[in-house]
Amino acid sequence: MAVVSASTSGAEEVRDDTALPGEKPGGGSPLAEFTTLRLGGPATGLVVATSENELVDAVRAADGGGHRLLVLGGGSNLVIADEGFDGHAVRIATKGREYDNLGDGFVQLTAEAGEDWDDVVADSVAQGLGGLECLSGIPGLAGATPVQNVGAYGVEVAELLVSVDLLDRRTGRVRTVQAADLGLRYRTSVLKHSDEAVVLRARFRLHDSGLSAPIRYAELARTLGVEPGERVDAAKAREVVLGLRRGKGMVLDPADHDTWSAGSFFTNPILPEAELPAALERIAEKVGPDQRIPQYPAEGGGKLSAAWLIERAGFAKGHQGPGGRVALSGKHTLALTNRGGATTADLLELAREVRDGVREAFGVTLVPEPVMVDCAV
Repeated sequence: MAVVSASTSGAEEVRDDTALPGEKPGGGSPLAEFTTLRLGGPATGLVVATSENELVDAVRAADGGGHRLLVLGGGSNLVIADEGFDGHAVRIATKGREYDNLGDGFVQLTAEAGEDWDDVVADSVAQGLGGLECLSGIPGLAGATPVQNVGAYGVEVAELLVSVDLLDRRTGRVRTVQAADLGLRYRTSVLKHSDEAVVLRARFRLHDSGLSAPIRYAELARTLGVEPGERVDAAKAREVVLGLRRGKGMVLDPADHDTWSAGSFFTNPILPEAELPAALERIAEKVGPDQRIPQYPAEGGGKLSAAWLIERAGFAKGHQGPGGRVALSGKHTLALTNRGGATTADLLELAREVRDGVREAFGVTLVPEPVMVDCAV
């Protein structure tokens, strides 16, 4: 989760050294340590909020004082400029999980925004609950999952989310918003590009059968040895998903630079139905008629594979950027990685090279998935 904003209170934006409640001066402390890319310069100051009151007080103080504010979650989907952030940062570190029996075989899980997401998934599976297992191993915090509408291996948060509690920064009040009102779509929501709310907690509806959600993703079904649509033991599904993610460098490991990334850097492009045939024809001309072009149904059109396009445009796994300090992961072409000693400028240069190469080859423009803080591709 990352929310970047000026004040939403209507006050004139101020840049000064006025501290927020509980803030530690951050002038020489890079925000890189709070991102999985390990990139980014410092903020003016930093608050680590371990309770809802601390979080709400810090955000209200920033808004009331007209200060720029960066709300940090797990930093797994975040790119911060080398110059840092000219404003205050608040890191969400709230903890807590609750389970409520809804009857009819369903249980509601409530997770505080600062809970580690994979810990939430692991605990739900250990409790004999199914639904979240395919989302195992995704780095970040629970509060970020509705913002991004996190998804993997055929499951999206939108299918399981009941509601979120938000701090409405326009009013300074806490309110509950139902999942249906969050505009949840492929890897996005109304929260992703808005600075008007901060997620405090999220609620998910899970089933108590101990079985997974129906296995939809072909690779996962093959590895499990089942047909698409079948259900398996949720713990087994989690184990296999974690194995698949590790094989792609998508489970955090400080010793493995292939995991020093923001996950998938580009979203899979969704082309409108009217544009899809011409795009497929153009791609086929480049790769040859015998190549199967991966495509999947999507709302209003078709979804293509960004990884497939990147590889066919000539970017192999391990392709290096400036000075070898950044590179495509050696395990997965969608991950742009910090090989050690990189800068955000290095990363953005590699991202532009890949984006422009795919556009030149196929006429398809890839869109970055991470939130960009004072920088752009």
